[in-house]
Amino acid sequence: MTGSISMYPSLEIGVGVLSVIAAVLGYLSLTDQLDTGELGPVGRTALLVAILLPFMGLIIVMARRIAVVWLDRRRGLAGARLHVRLLGLFAVLAAGPTILTVVFASLLFQTGTAFWFSDNAQTVLTNAESVAQAYVEENRQRIVGDIFSMGGDLHSYALDLGTDSELFDEGVEWQLAARNLTEAIIFTPVPGGAYQVIASAETNGALGEDIVLAERLSTEAVSRAAIGETAVLTGSEDRVEAIVRLDPTSPFFLYASRTVDPKAVQAAEQAADARSEYADLLDQSRDLQWRFNAMLGGLAIMVLTVAILSALWLANRLTAPIARMASAAERVGEGDLSARVEIRYTPDELGVLARSFNRMAAQLETQTGDLVAANARAETRRRFIEAVLEGVSAGVLAIGRGGTIELASTNATDLLSAPAGRAVGQPVAAFAPEFSDLIAKARSSGFARGEVDIHRDTEVRTLLVRVDSVPGADQLVITFDDVTQQLADQRRAAWADVARRIAHEIKNPLTPIQLSAERLQRRFGRAMEAGRDADIFGELTGTIVRQVADLRRMVDEFSSFARMPKPVFRPENLQEIARQTLFLQEVGHPGIRYRLVADDDLPALICDRRQISQALTNLLKNAAEAIQSNGERPPEDAEIALFLRGDSGHVLAEICDNGPGMPVDMRERVTEPYVTTREGGTGLGLAIVKKIVEEHHGELSFRDRQGGGTCAVMSFATDVLRSRLQSDEFETEQTSEKV
Repeated sequence: MTGSISMYPSLEIGVGVLSVIAAVLGYLSLTDQLDTGELGPVGRTALLVAILLPFMGLIIVMARRIAVVWLDRRRGLAGARLHVRLLGLFAVLAAGPTILTVVFASLLFQTGTAFWFSDNAQTVLTNAESVAQAYVEENRQRIVGDIFSMGGDLHSYALDLGTDSELFDEGVEWQLAARNLTEAIIFTPVPGGAYQVIASAETNGALGEDIVLAERLSTEAVSRAAIGETAVLTGSEDRVEAIVRLDPTSPFFLYASRTVDPKAVQAAEQAADARSEYADLLDQSRDLQWRFNAMLGGLAIMVLTVAILSALWLANRLTAPIARMASAAERVGEGDLSARVEIRYTPDELGVLARSFNRMAAQLETQTGDLVAANARAETRRRFIEAVLEGVSAGVLAIGRGGTIELASTNATDLLSAPAGRAVGQPVAAFAPEFSDLIAKARSSGFARGEVDIHRDTEVRTLLVRVDSVPGADQLVITFDDVTQQLADQRRAAWADVARRIAHEIKNPLTPIQLSAERLQRRFGRAMEAGRDADIFGELTGTIVRQVADLRRMVDEFSSFARMPKPVFRPENLQEIARQTLFLQEVGHPGIRYRLVADDDLPALICDRRQISQALTNLLKNAAEAIQSNGERPPEDAEIALFLRGDSGHVLAEICDNGPGMPVDMRERVTEPYVTTREGGTGLGLAIVKKIVEEHHGELSFRDRQGGGTCAVMSFATDVLRSRLQSDEFETEQTSEKV
């Protein structure tokens, strides 16, 4: 690309030289100074193409230059506007004088040609030609008259003296001298087309030694003279020749001539030539005017073209350093501090400015490099700290002066349910208002620690928060971790131990108590006579049996919660399990309408059938009890819907009721043991469901139902359960092989 660009100046110079040569050839062709007659049509066409091609190349070169300048201006390049202004200024300065010169020259030429080709000039030439021709014609008529008179006199001499006498010859010579003629010949035609000379006379040897009349005389002239006319010969321009017959009855003819004044003849010829040339010039005047105007126009175009090219060259020379400096300044402004201005014109002010700019850019580059290096070291240190913080499960916040967050780990934003990347720059009081008390305590004592409950999107979390003050700086470091699940697990483990102990201590005496009450009823109930005592005895023993059954059911729940059997995973039809469970609930709660909605392509669920059935039963039972709160009859629109869906590697079982709903603050604690919102509940049903779901690698969550009520959602990861099934089958095969 650089080679092609550097080629353009040489190409432009070459095109300019060729254009000058073509202009010279065109001028020579227009003025007929170049002989093109021998070239032929093909050669003339080739010459025309050779003349036009350089001009076309010159137009293309100039158009390219102008297009480059215009495109640079459209792109907003540095120096482009100045380039255009300089080009316009030079073009106007060159065009004005050139156009005035062309107009003035054209008017001057038109005025001069109008004078030279006026009617007066044409009249002068015509009159001069007429005068010269009249003078020559008058001499001719006078000479013809003299020859005619001389013929009459010679006829008399012939009759009186005879043609053979010397006196006749002397008479001819005397007539010749008297009439100032040049030569005279008396002849008579003879058979064979020849002429016989009878007598002759001359002055200054005009006839010469040999006289051949047949070469001078024409048959037509002799014939005209024979009938009595004076035949004037036209063969000679410098003399007048005529033939006359001496007498109509005479056989003799006179040929005589007189030399005309050469100056008069030359003047007449010059007048005729001048008149002819003037007529030709008059006919060619329009063509001359067109040629002159065309040459002036071509010259003007050439001058304008050279002026524009020179303006382009000069403008480029002036604006190129400024454009380079502006371009370098723009690059520096965009951040490229390695930009430098190429110094080509060292002596002038532009060179000084370019050197100053380069020194400034070099200093900026050095200082910026130092700053970038320092910033890179700080950034590396910061990234290292962030990487360390990202590897810590706890959330970390760095609080600067004014209580603004300067650093926040990803876990911190996740634990506080905040959008990632938006914590930095916010006040900690707005980002985590629950930490305000601990922050105030840390500012006064330098350290604070405690548990904080936060509410985010209908979810309550318990965070263990530690706030440390940075010595010597008004900064704080807050670390916190989510201990909600840990506390729940601790409570669940404690309650499991309590349930195990209670089940053990209560279950042992229950059977003897129940057997004793039944035995008393059988033995003494029959012996007692019917009456009030018998009724009271039967009621008391029945109460004991019923209460023992209730205690046994409670102990069974304790046992189920404390010692949940290990699930046995097999592919099961979840829709069939749900249908059977719903059937049992419909029988037990006929006042509630149950509805099952399942996907057609619901995949098989790898699970423990008994445990999943127990979980569905507990959830459906809780939903029914929520609708029938306080022992009231269910409303007519009471409904429980069970939705089964498969979605992105998960199977969802969702139980929705239109009961009173669940308080928001209870959703995280409702699955803990012995936590219940229902009067008389044991608080173990949802705890057992959560344990079953966790054993199946799933999640249990609650949400509000649209229109009122609660939805309990069990989500199972099918891929995890499938890998668990394969792992159990492998362990079973290994155990069988060992056995």
